[in-house]
This record gives sequence, structure tokens and C-alpha cells, in this order.
Amino acid sequence: MGKATGFMEYPREKPSERNPLTRLRDWREYSTSFSDEKLSRQGARCMDCATPFCHVGMELNRVTTGCPINNLIPEWNDLVYRGRWKEALERLMKTNNFPEFTGRVCPAPCEGSCTVAINDPAVAIKSIERSIIDKGFENGWITPRIPQQRTGKKIAIIGSGPAGLASADQLNQAGHSVTVYERSDRAGGLLTYGIPNMKLEKDVVARRITLLNQEGIDFVLNTEVGKDITKEELQNQYDAVILCTGAQKQRELDIEGREAKGIHLAMDYLTTATKSLLDSNFEDGKFLNTKGKDVIVIGGGDTGSDCVATALRQGCNSVVQFGKHPILPTARTSDNMWPAYPNVFSLEYAYEEAEAKFGSDPRQYSIQTKKIVADEQGNVKELHTIQMEKIKGEDGIYLFKEIPGTEKVWPAQFVFIAIGFEGTEQPLLTQFGVDTVNQKIDAAYGDYRTNVEGVFAAGDARRGQSLIVWAINEGREVAREVNSYLMGATVLA
Repeated sequence: MGKATGFMEYPREKPSERNPLTRLRDWREYSTSFSDEKLSRQGARCMDCATPFCHVGMELNRVTTGCPINNLIPEWNDLVYRGRWKEALERLMKTNNFPEFTGRVCPAPCEGSCTVAINDPAVAIKSIERSIIDKGFENGWITPRIPQQRTGKKIAIIGSGPAGLASADQLNQAGHSVTVYERSDRAGGLLTYGIPNMKLEKDVVARRITLLNQEGIDFVLNTEVGKDITKEELQNQYDAVILCTGAQKQRELDIEGREAKGIHLAMDYLTTATKSLLDSNFEDGKFLNTKGKDVIVIGGGDTGSDCVATALRQGCNSVVQFGKHPILPTARTSDNMWPAYPNVFSLEYAYEEAEAKFGSDPRQYSIQTKKIVADEQGNVKELHTIQMEKIKGEDGIYLFKEIPGTEKVWPAQFVFIAIGFEGTEQPLLTQFGVDTVNQKIDAAYGDYRTNVEGVFAAGDARRGQSLIVWAINEGREVAREVNSYLMGATVLA
């Protein structure tokens, strides 16, 4: 695939990004696309490897390795190298319903397992993927695909995130009538309100929703199942129901002083910021404004970094992100060998921006918040922390131990908690009577049936918080199982 010696001749090139200080002045996407010439060179780097681990889609040590939707990566890399863009798009769409999303916000486990990455930087798979789909829209190659025949079967999908949208797309193309219910005022789930605009502009999401609607999928917004429509009404109206509600129950921080004003869950901060931007360009004032404030983000993951980027754009006085783990190494360690996902240090967009504005990376490692202190009015004033040491016990399990003498006080007027998600919100699941395990819907991977007849579950609601590619994977697979349930056989892969 590609050019036989391409991986030796051409280096990996980083996608173009707008200047960090410039992009802090707006909410547009921070990255831009390659030129066709650069993309051809990047496609040429793809090796003719015997086993392309980039698209195997599995988990090693509970971490995703390769592409869970089994994208035909070497094939479309080769086609891009040869300038055959429309054919590359056809290959891409065989496995991925929404490349415009994954090409922007997926962490690209495919690149971690790229064969080139054994010794050199991986092929720029994610950038090529995004460029293929963007070119498809730009050239008018992507048009509504209207099913020629309808089966007469009706399916309700609860939740319009990537799992719900993928299952809706697949089932609609199989000829079923699909209605997607969403409790928010816009479809897209976390694609719309959970991922900031600078990573995924919302007209990209709206464009896909419009296309799905043109193809025959109905979207019912501002409708909460159990409140605005009952589960009995759904079961009477539809032949099958798929629960794709996500895993949006955020993990709380049990700590002294948590009740102080100015402490918020990260997703509440991100959601209100995006909604206010979309509704009024912040004119309505219905968002948490960190302008001129000292901000602390507790939690070292992507949601936390998005909080950092959002606070920077609002004009915060300072921003720090606390993480409990040590800083990652600059290269793979002996227990993190290829093709496992590379757990190595990187400077993501938010940290690059903070460094450009304040002169340093905002991340603080191996740190634990001991308590939160409020002022006389009950507003958060400061956080007290201590440094931690990660040690391996005799049983091989890692523990965190406080380091005496490392106590520190940090000023803060806003604190955002970004320590992950516990599972699926329970009221809807209780109404449907579906079994749960560890606060997730109990439905086997590959089967997706719950204990309730005709009710299926997929995505984060079933597996817990995960990657967008796993949501699309499960959305496609649950569609296959529902199609088989309704028709006795399936035409879906």
C-alpha cells in the first residue's frame, strides 16, 4: 500500500494549527487540513505490512488498540496517495458512519498500532481520514441516500450521541422507520454539548444531523423519556427500542469544603458554555464566566483539558489542572510496547495554548486535593494540596503515598471537577425495568439485548465511558442485532 519506500522517504508531518494566541480570541476549530500534496506524501508512508494492526480493533490491558470500527485504513491511504479521493471516500464510508467526527476528536488508537510506529512516527491516519470526508462534502459527493423500500418496522432510539446516530443510520438504510428521541434542544449528545467548539465545530454536527433527517430519520428534541413520553407509549408505538443514553452520571468529589460556591462539575461548565455560544454568542449570560478568575481543574483527562481551553478563551486570570498520576514518559516503556496504545507525554491543544499565554504547562502531576476553603460569603477561595508518590506494593498493585512537607495552597475562584463518569443515569433504566451492573445497562457485547423483550442497549450506556469509535462500533452492531430481531435475518454487517 502507498509507496513502497514512502515510510523511509517522507517524515510524518503535523497537521496545520492556528497560532495558539490567535485562536484564543475565538471559538473556531484550532486545527486546519493538510494540502493535497502533503496528504499524498502522508498516504505514501503507509507500509504494505502483512497484518495491518491499525484496523484490528481490540483491547490490550483494558486500553483500545487499533480501530474498533475496523476502518480499511491501508486501502484509503493508498488511494489518497494516488489522488483517487472519491474512491477513498467510498472505502472510508464502508466502515465509518461519521468520519467527520472521528477525524477530529478520536484519540487515534489506530496510529498507536501503526506498523511504521514501531520505529518511527506513525502514518498521519487521523488527518487523512478527516481530509477524505471533508473533501467529500466540499465536492458534493455526499448526498442523501433515500432507502428505496420500507419494511414497515418502527424503531425508537433514545439518545442522539454517536451510538444512537450510528444505529439510526444503519437501521434507516435497512429500510426501517427510525425515530431518535433527545432530551436536549439540539441533537448530537456529547458531540454537541460535551465537546467544545474549538475541537468540533457544531455546524459539522448539524450538517450530519440534517443529512440523516433528509434520509428519513425523525428527530424528536426537548423530549425526556419517562417525563414527556412514557416507556409504555414507546413500546406500544415501536417494534424495538434502543437505549443509547450515554454514561453521563459524573463522578463527584467527596472532600471537605465541596459545598463552597464556585465548584462545578466539568460537563456542566462545558455544556452551558457551548449552549450559550450557540444560542446567543454569549449574549444571554447563561454560562459560567471565568473571566479574570483563578481556575483550577481537578482531573487529568480530556474533559479537564477542554475545561482549560474554555477558561483560557473566557479570559481567566490563571488556570491549573491537577492530575493524580505522575508525568508520562517521553517514549514507550518496556510494559507499554507496540501495538498497545502509547502512554507517552504529549502537549495537547489546551496545554499549548496555556503555555503560550502564561508561559508554562498548566498540568500539575501526582497531586491530591486535601480540602477546599471558602471565604466569609461561602465562595471558594483556595485549595490545599499535597504531592503524592506512586509506589508498587508487594502484591504488584500501585498505591499513592503522601509526601510530607509538600503541602501547598492554591488560590481559586472557580473549581471544575473532571474526574470521570460513574455510569448511566438510572431513572430511565428503572422505568424500563432493565437490569444494570456497575451502574451500566446489563446487555452482552455483540448481542445488546436487555432483559426486557424488544429493548436493546449500546454505547456508553452499556459499556461505560469510552471512545467515540467504540460508540459507533456498538451503534452499528446493535443495528445488526435489531434488524435480525425484527426480520429474522440481517442485511447489515
